[in-house]
Amino acid sequence: MNNKIKILVVGCGNMGASHAQAYHDMEDFEIVGLVSRRDSKVALNKALGADYPLYDDYDEALAAARPDAVCISTYPDTHEEYAIKAFQAGAHVFVEKPLADTVAGAEAVIDAAKQADKKLVVGYILRHHPSWIKFIEIGRSMGYPLVMRMNLNQQSEGHMWDVHRNLMESLSPIVDCGVHYIDVMCQMTDAKPVSVSAIGARLTDDIPTERYNYGQLQIRFSDGSVGWYEAGWGPMISETAFFIKDVFGPKGSVSIVAKEASASGQSDTVESHTKTESLKVHYAEIDAKNRFTREDQWVDLHDEPDHQELCNREQRYFLQAIREDLDLHRSMDDALNSLKIALACDQSVLTGQIVSL
Repeated sequence: MNNKIKILVVGCGNMGASHAQAYHDMEDFEIVGLVSRRDSKVALNKALGADYPLYDDYDEALAAARPDAVCISTYPDTHEEYAIKAFQAGAHVFVEKPLADTVAGAEAVIDAAKQADKKLVVGYILRHHPSWIKFIEIGRSMGYPLVMRMNLNQQSEGHMWDVHRNLMESLSPIVDCGVHYIDVMCQMTDAKPVSVSAIGARLTDDIPTERYNYGQLQIRFSDGSVGWYEAGWGPMISETAFFIKDVFGPKGSVSIVAKEASASGQSDTVESHTKTESLKVHYAEIDAKNRFTREDQWVDLHDEPDHQELCNREQRYFLQAIREDLDLHRSMDDALNSLKIALACDQSVLTGQIVSL
């Protein structure tokens, strides 16, 4: 008896290709189709050394392949429609972040998952990274309130500038990338977000008039913690400080130090976006002469997965959720919460006003 999970892969670009590789290598999954509007599915089939059915149209693929699960790695403005159709067809869904391009859309997807009694896993890849898990754990030990500082500026050219321009048809950088790091901040402090403020700049006419390709957001939490995140995309973006991830509180600080991943030419590679390398822990304890009583500590974790292995772990979790009937209500709520915050920041940029949550 074949009890493999039949998976339909929708979107065959960077993330879709990585997820497809995971399914291709896992015995518990059987790819029953690759879907894309252009030729990326052909290139992916060749890269996998496979002969999977190829589809241009999602509705046609869903009807013909009759999958048990659907992996959605398309642009954000299609996530809501594609996920709801998958649930209506009786399939589980793995969808790349953000869950949708509106709060109402995200709520509709979650409601559809509950109504269909199917699993919904959102691609928050950092939740599967041992070093980021440790980063959050140490951050939580630094006392409250916390100051959380993060950014991911990407100096993009060639194909990646095409990707970023296409993404900005749906969302700004501080929404598309920001949901990851807002999610990290919310895990570091269990306090409720109180308000957000954000600024943005439109540095090119090569994007929709209502979009901006640089943004910075600030979040205030009910326990006094504050968070800052910055993201910019494009050929004009500086690489000088594209990789900042650190947190400090009354007891000290913890920082991700990624010397190779933060080097010149790495800002637009997906590999560098998750690479950690080392954590530097600083302790604030001082003696009567205001001198530090403890030396800084370096934490080098032996388990440092690359981008593909992180995608493999995401899909192993998706498999576990299906096989073991995991309760995903908290993770769905978290995905909705981080999107609400990110979209409130987008509203702040466009209105110039502080937005209460």
